[in-house]
Amino acid sequence: MNKSQIRSWFSNLTNALLTHEQIKITLPRAKELRTFADNMITFAKKGDLNSRRMALAFLRDNEVVSKLFSTLAERYKERNGGYTRVLKAGFRYGDCAPMAIVELVDRDTAAKGAKDLARVAAEKAAMAEAEKAAAEESK
Repeated sequence: MNKSQIRSWFSNLTNALLTHEQIKITLPRAKELRTFADNMITFAKKGDLNSRRMALAFLRDNEVVSKLFSTLAERYKERNGGYTRVLKAGFRYGDCAPMAIVELVDRDTAAKGAKDLARVAAEKAAMAEAEKAAAEESK
């Protein structure tokens, strides 16, 4: 893998971590991911335009950047580093790779999977609306 692929890979991992506030990956990746996530939170704590642009250039997701600069910057404004935690989580079944859970310190437990739950609820509502429209057409 070349440098741009690795950068993109860690950008996507950082997006997932900041969105869900907890992810499970291999231990070496988790240890490397800490630096990227901590740097993004440090940018958010600065809060200036240049920091926002640098975070957006790395993360490439407006929704994650807005969460980073509003919610997470407020949460960690008194903390001087150490925004992430790596917990060992045993070994993967297929290849015995050491696994770890990376999470934000003082994380919001409701954030994990919240985006997926909202998407599923929207799909269910759309399906119910479609069934209702089909029932009215058949009358």
